[in-house]
Amino acid sequence: MPTSRLVSRQSDDFVRRAAAAGLDLPLEQSPHWDRYDEAVPGRQPYGRYVWQVDGEDRAFISLTAFEGRGFHYLWAKEGPVWVEAPSPREEEQFLSDLARALTVDRRYAFVRLHAHHPSDALHDLLQSVPVDRTVILDLSRDEDEILAGMKKRGRRDVRKSLRSEHLEAAEETDRAADVFDELYALLQETGDRDGFGIAPKSAYTTMLESLGAEHARLFTVRSEGEVYCWGIVTVNGPLATYYYAASSAAGRKAGAPDLLVWHMVRELRACGVTTFDLMGIDSDRAPQLAGVRGFKTKFSEEITDVAGAWDLPLHPLRYRALTLALRAKRYAASTLRGTSRSGSAG
Repeated sequence: MPTSRLVSRQSDDFVRRAAAAGLDLPLEQSPHWDRYDEAVPGRQPYGRYVWQVDGEDRAFISLTAFEGRGFHYLWAKEGPVWVEAPSPREEEQFLSDLARALTVDRRYAFVRLHAHHPSDALHDLLQSVPVDRTVILDLSRDEDEILAGMKKRGRRDVRKSLRSEHLEAAEETDRAADVFDELYALLQETGDRDGFGIAPKSAYTTMLESLGAEHARLFTVRSEGEVYCWGIVTVNGPLATYYYAASSAAGRKAGAPDLLVWHMVRELRACGVTTFDLMGIDSDRAPQLAGVRGFKTKFSEEITDVAGAWDLPLHPLRYRALTLALRAKRYAASTLRGTSRSGSAG
């Protein structure tokens, strides 16, 4: 019978072993992400581990400690990273070994991580939207091939935006601190229009400042100086992710978001990025993302299924109590909204 174990590793050894296994670590699983975790209140890097089977490295996982409202948990964002896609049985053993190793630290109620297969050990997220389907652009191809891989509507919209004389795309990473008040106002407009919540401005500026220009880049499209749309892209070696975005109604009408994505594609290709993840569309687990499907799928005929995020309880009774408390809180909030609407109607 194979023998498996979870081994703690220092950052340098973790990165070296991952490279030896032929892996490109997502930024969130790399030591570079520690600077962001250290800069955000309520978060701290927790540890890095390699899961081995018969002494062979099979999976790499980096954990961040989060302090929630009244509870603590661990988050392996974009992890674990597998040397090869695991079988259901192998992943089940990994989850068992991970839970056994982490339960000794009683501060944490659960660990959030990504999994390829369903498991009785895993639960839907207490909070947040799980992304298990996305659009990924292959930037190893030349520009003509990338355009050819788009839907007809995507090619048309990109070419139309390139012909616009009043739209100007640029990278503004080096002056993010000077322009972000303007950009945040646009994000507020986007959130109000599309019905999603946004984080405080510091969440975005801290990401840019702590990760630095090598790992977090800010792109904009402007018209006569007025910002029409913007996006933050994270980068780690050949991997890039479209993390945050905002656009005005005028910008959408003018095709600015199409120009923004194409400008990002060109700039990222130029610095060696080969994989550009547009970060999430709707699925059975995330119907809330249906609104972004039409835009993101313009840029590729292919939709990619990825390992979604799940909660792995470390202390089941405490996790059950959290589940019931959050359910009661949501019910109370829903009831309050219903009462408020009823009163307004009267």
